[in-house]
Amino acid sequence: MEFGKVYLENCIETLRKMPDDFVDMTITSPPYDDLRDYNGFQFPIDEIAELLYQRTVDGGVVIWVVGDRTLHGNESLTSFRHAITFQAAGFRVHDTMIYAKNNPIPSDCGKRYRQCFEYMFAFSKGQPKTFHPLMQPIKQEKAFKSFRITKVGRNDLAHDHVAPKERKVNNIFFYNVGTSSSKDKVAFEHPAIFPEQLVLDQISTWTNEGDIVYDCFMGSGTTAKVAHLLNRRWIGSEISKEYVEIARKRLEPYLDILEFSAGK
Repeated sequence: MEFGKVYLENCIETLRKMPDDFVDMTITSPPYDDLRDYNGFQFPIDEIAELLYQRTVDGGVVIWVVGDRTLHGNESLTSFRHAITFQAAGFRVHDTMIYAKNNPIPSDCGKRYRQCFEYMFAFSKGQPKTFHPLMQPIKQEKAFKSFRITKVGRNDLAHDHVAPKERKVNNIFFYNVGTSSSKDKVAFEHPAIFPEQLVLDQISTWTNEGDIVYDCFMGSGTTAKVAHLLNRRWIGSEISKEYVEIARKRLEPYLDILEFSAGK
């Protein structure tokens, strides 16, 4: 396998080329439910899940961003079907996160509330080997005394505790979408791009420098750009020649052109 390369092919072909226990992290968003125009290409979710399990290292993770289509007042539940498929392939459903959109596209949603989120599943092959959680400060930093209640009343313990100064963030992540999600104008020639901050947060959380990051639906190249800037090795698959060209143009300012290649 060549790093720093977008393979112009179905991700099934790319995954078959990989050795087992190879990828530290996959992060992607599949073309689900015809909600996105991916030039008409389809994908076999069962085979992809099985191959990803084989190619993922022990302790590696797959971040799978997916939503649901509503047709005739009925949600497809594709997101949950995907989760069950990955679980059946051997993955743990380690976390179900929410990718919430600060500025969702206006739409007439009928007799329901505005749709402003997608599921962001963390599938893990066993216990995740790497976890660098995003942290947020806690305002209250006062010391407090521990005590316990006994049959004869309150009994103070011998030492005080200092409240922690920070804690892990919640598993609902808010991001801007559309043109405010990246400064790379060429990226928006693709119909649906990842917010760069989403990819940065997830790669930073689950990997270390030098780890291998894969995107099986590379699209406009967001995963490649962020992985490169974070000093991770990366590989991508993209079946649309048009989208590979968008990714190439987008990545040129960030990568030595000799490092980036697209093709089989």
